[in-house]
Amino acid sequence: MKDRMRTYLCIDLKSFYASVECVERGLDPMKSRLVVADPERTSKTICLAVSPAMKALGIPGRCRVFEIPENVEYIMAPPRMQLYIDYSAEIYSIYLKYISKDDIHVYSIDEVFMDVTDYLEMYHMSGQELGIQIMKDILKTTGITASCGIGTNLYLAKIAMDILAKHGKEHLAVLDEERYRKLLWRYRPMTDFWRIGREIAGRLERAGMLTMEDVAMADPALLYRMFGVDAELLIDHAWGRETTTIHDIKNYKPKNHSVSSGQVLSRDYSYEEGRLIVKEMVDLLCLELVDKGLVTDSITLHVGYSNRLERKPAHGTVSMTVTTSSAEQIRHYTLGLYERIMDPYAPIRRVTLTYNHVVDEIYRQYDLFTDPDVLDREYRMQKAMLDIKDKYGKNAILKGMNLQEGGTTRERNGQIGGHKSGL
Repeated sequence: MKDRMRTYLCIDLKSFYASVECVERGLDPMKSRLVVADPERTSKTICLAVSPAMKALGIPGRCRVFEIPENVEYIMAPPRMQLYIDYSAEIYSIYLKYISKDDIHVYSIDEVFMDVTDYLEMYHMSGQELGIQIMKDILKTTGITASCGIGTNLYLAKIAMDILAKHGKEHLAVLDEERYRKLLWRYRPMTDFWRIGREIAGRLERAGMLTMEDVAMADPALLYRMFGVDAELLIDHAWGRETTTIHDIKNYKPKNHSVSSGQVLSRDYSYEEGRLIVKEMVDLLCLELVDKGLVTDSITLHVGYSNRLERKPAHGTVSMTVTTSSAEQIRHYTLGLYERIMDPYAPIRRVTLTYNHVVDEIYRQYDLFTDPDVLDREYRMQKAMLDIKDKYGKNAILKGMNLQEGGTTRERNGQIGGHKSGL
């Protein structure tokens, strides 16, 4: 299966959130000046998306509101995450008209990979023709413009879309290994390539490697010293190679599972206020465990201090003597961890809580200090809370701490991905 030359499509929805807001207003997404940002937040808030017309003025897609020049007139659209999810689901149904779900990998809300190799003969189409057909269907059905990269492997399809198709008039580009080396080996900046961020690009530049051609021609031993096992992927990508297929992705099973929740706070929080946030997050994440029928025996807490302090975040992990979904038990360990790793005098701005080693609840384990009857009552109460929230909304049941000043649960219950759902 891997030996056969394959054809992959990578389809991206241009400035997706901004395009949806334009369509909803009866505006042309390609010509209208619109940004998606919450007007209730400060001017330092990051724009979730800007329309292509804004990008044409040199305004980056993830700028802060205050960075938009004052002389530029534009519409500010509050984020409506549920609306974007609905549009994404509708567009996914368009993909399913042409390609089986088994040959589609959803990379993000606005981007997918497709292995179309076995469909081209059936449709009597080339990869380009099929890509154009799907893009036209998306535009006709939803009003959203898409970009399409076509490649002989997943990496080349992604690069064709990211670097060539997004900036071309036809919004479509094709790459194989030979064409990749011809067109992009000397392309800059390196950060435009998938999986090369500023840190990796900086390390390569300090070693005298400014292009993918430089990486391809470099001594592999040097790259392995610099990046360890990650050098193997970097070298393959420098040559335009990628061995992973969608079939491999579909069949991948991670050795360890985890669930996590994170939030950036609207202002600097004190030590005690941060403790309240952690307690709220424990409760919500425990309800997620119960809802999914899972338990955990390990907790990781990552707390970022105020940006003005310029100091490393507090970070720590604790193993429990139980494997549980009990908020009571997990809260005890989490608050102990919080008190151990935190500076009580430093203001807090970011909190991430992760439950590690998540497994099915049939593996629930007790210790000598556990009363199974007490845990059973709590579990039944958690299930009842989930039923009520499912029927009447997430804020149908709140605890006293959720009503305290600084609590964020009520607000977060009305959000998706940290932004307003728009409902």
